[in-house]
Amino acid sequence: MTVQAIDFHGLPALRLAIPGGDSVVLALQGAQVMSWLAGGVERLYLSPRALLDGHSAIRGGVPVCFPQFNQRGPLPKHGFARNVAWQPEAGVPQPDGQVALVLRDDATSRAVWPHAFLARLTAALSPGRLRVELEVENPGGAPWTFAAALHTYLRVDEIADARLEGLHGANRWDAVRDDRHVETAPALRFGTEFDSVYAAPAEPLRLVQPTGTLTITQSASCTETVVWNPGPDLSAKLADMPDDGWRHMLCVEAARIDQPVLLDGGGRWMGWQTLSLD
Repeated sequence: MTVQAIDFHGLPALRLAIPGGDSVVLALQGAQVMSWLAGGVERLYLSPRALLDGHSAIRGGVPVCFPQFNQRGPLPKHGFARNVAWQPEAGVPQPDGQVALVLRDDATSRAVWPHAFLARLTAALSPGRLRVELEVENPGGAPWTFAAALHTYLRVDEIADARLEGLHGANRWDAVRDDRHVETAPALRFGTEFDSVYAAPAEPLRLVQPTGTLTITQSASCTETVVWNPGPDLSAKLADMPDDGWRHMLCVEAARIDQPVLLDGGGRWMGWQTLSLD
């Protein structure tokens, strides 16, 4: 196993590689997973038009949404954690196959969100498998609430040939139509804008493509699963995505949004998502 500090398209990052060739790249900005190579194939989508300027939101990989999801609150969209630099945790050795970054409150964060906190993002790599874990700690005395999500952009060869299995029977809020219902489709397929929040199922999801299947699991602490694809019309309007970018990605997100976490002083919360090749 090797961990190297690298330059990733102009961004400072850490690259973890294991025997057999699998690797993961974690940018210091946002502790954002930028790449996961498994079986010699890139498994995450990173837009070729992503803004890699060190402070703008990056379209692709696994952005960390914290302490707010989307625009459900007074903070910038998806909170501030994805736009700032995280750091290696000094004096804390990482187990083999893992790389981690931390973010602590400072004067800038407290100006918009007046709480002491520690967030830790860990990427754990093994052959054909990536686990991304977010821990949040409250080192202060007063409780506070937050929302969080691992906003994972999965790479697909062609979205028309992909299907997502495992959400049949789950409660769904369709954000495109502002409609709530139970999912009746045995498998989700995509071709127009799709933006839905599901009650997370107990069983893993399966992203099925002609080239193989990816199994997606998440912790029970992440009570929602968000599924998003912009479709052709919205993709054409997004400045940081090619017009055909929607054909090559699907967001499947482990999230805690409908009921925010209440974290007491001294408390800790952890949520994770695991991606595994079948």
